[in-house]
Amino acid sequence: MQRAAFRILTRSDVLAGLMFMGVGVFGLWASQGYHVGTAVNMGTGYMPRLLCWMLVVLGAVIGLQGVLANGAVSTDGDASRWRPLVFVPLSILIFAFTIERLGVVIATLLLVAVGAFAGRGLRTLEVAATALVLILFTVAVFVWGLGLTIRIWPEW
Repeated sequence: MQRAAFRILTRSDVLAGLMFMGVGVFGLWASQGYHVGTAVNMGTGYMPRLLCWMLVVLGAVIGLQGVLANGAVSTDGDASRWRPLVFVPLSILIFAFTIERLGVVIATLLLVAVGAFAGRGLRTLEVAATALVLILFTVAVFVWGLGLTIRIWPEW
């Protein structure tokens, strides 16, 4: 029984689901002191908490799919199995700690660059294109669209 449970927990989708849920729960805990507000009058904690809840739900769905999948045990080497579990949360932490000082452009670039190491096939052009699209989307929605006072570039 324990061996079967361990085999289920080592499935890639189950591990990814647990990772998403863990990051989401950590974010909910870290943002518990922020004012949430309402959908019309959003507080500083509205979007972070909404995104964290989405991560928890997404993680639960992915984890459940992994549990219900037939087979699909991860057979990757030890290092490649743990790469996403290290680099994805690390990229989020780097973004969180650099956005105020370096601005949204450089923080998002670092987020994508560090997060790209979670995968095996690192393609520079795809990573650069992803970073560019995400930077443009982030600036357009949060700075221009919502008018949030987020620094775009660092103050040199």
